[in-house]
Amino acid sequence: RTKRHFSEQVISNQSMKIQRRQFLRTTGISLALPWLEAFAAPEAKKPARRMVCICAPLGIHPGNFFPEQTGRDYKLSSYLEVVKEFRDQFTVISGLEHAGMSSGFGHQASASFLTGVPGAGRPGFRNQISLDQFAAGHLGAQTRFPSLALSGRGAGGLSWTRTGALIPANDSPSKVFARLFLAGTPAQKREQMRHLEDGRSILDDVRDQAKSLRGDLGNDDRDKLDEYLTSLRELETRMVTDQSWAKKPKPKVAVAPPKDIANPADLIGRTRLIFDLTHLAIQTDSTRLVTIMLAGMTASPLIEGVNLGHHDLSHHGKDPGKLEQLKIVEIETMKTVRGLLEKLAQSNEGDARLLDRTTVFLGSNLGDASSHSTQNLPVLLAGGGFKHGQHIHFDPKDPPPLCNLYVSMLQRLGIETDKFGSSTGTLSGLSMK
Repeated sequence: RTKRHFSEQVISNQSMKIQRRQFLRTTGISLALPWLEAFAAPEAKKPARRMVCICAPLGIHPGNFFPEQTGRDYKLSSYLEVVKEFRDQFTVISGLEHAGMSSGFGHQASASFLTGVPGAGRPGFRNQISLDQFAAGHLGAQTRFPSLALSGRGAGGLSWTRTGALIPANDSPSKVFARLFLAGTPAQKREQMRHLEDGRSILDDVRDQAKSLRGDLGNDDRDKLDEYLTSLRELETRMVTDQSWAKKPKPKVAVAPPKDIANPADLIGRTRLIFDLTHLAIQTDSTRLVTIMLAGMTASPLIEGVNLGHHDLSHHGKDPGKLEQLKIVEIETMKTVRGLLEKLAQSNEGDARLLDRTTVFLGSNLGDASSHSTQNLPVLLAGGGFKHGQHIHFDPKDPPPLCNLYVSMLQRLGIETDKFGSSTGTLSGLSMK
């Protein structure tokens, strides 16, 4: 009787998943059964998670950035006042630094901003994969562009491959817009496909030649060759994905293509354009990972009340006049950050705001640009589904590594990892909603 009842129950559930407890209750069987696919309830589709990492290469003056109090009832600093409407949606973190970093190479430390590798600027330095590219290895195939590397004029980039090669950052808003949203002519599309196919053919030849060398190499050289072949396989996989995306139409946006700003002194105008493009890329799900190196310049920025060079102001030597002008520059920069947060907060994805699904990380490779210090780095973390509204302070003499924050950010993206760079775990005091 039990057997017949079980058969009838299976037939009635052919078109839907059944629960394990229901199965046991229906059959009356008390044996420990193996797990079957039919026991699994359908999983709800997980929301897309995104990350934007922004670096101010000339620092953010700590006296105007960090609050004096810690916890949730802190008084906003002059810079945080600019983004006060998002107080409950960001966390400010003080005391952090990258493990093993030397203050003698402050500017060069930008190379390690998203990698955490010490020794930037020293002979023999070799970088490793950056935070965004680590994430792209897990999420990149889900979007047309695995990641976007952007920068202000001549500001370099933040993204590095697994083998420590710098990924060039694009500082032309018009070219970035064209890549994201403008459809090419039929001839251009055919040319793009031809280049992809030629590239795969070349990879085949290179792989065959590399494999033929393996038998004559020592152990160290074999390890290097294996690493090289792994890079080739990753590149080939990406090219296959690119071919698939090349056949799909690009998203349409009701925005006119931007024009590049010719005047290099228009620091704020260029930054605003880059942030606007970032919002469009996130909104259209063209990518979920963006890095932005803000512009740093020796010239005087095109900002009212400022007549000294930006670099000179950042190396103020505590001169009151320079500090006053530096504050004007950095408040205007904070206003552009506010604009990005506003656009993400005003854009919805289903029943959620984009800001709630996008982690925005603002920081710098310099804790104090005037002394080239790489300690007590400025950190503002907004959105992304974290529990915000607090100032988390760590002892600058014994801080956890900044890479602990990166592990927390990776986990928020849905990536199962407990290690990145010099991390020792996730960042204490910061939790997800």
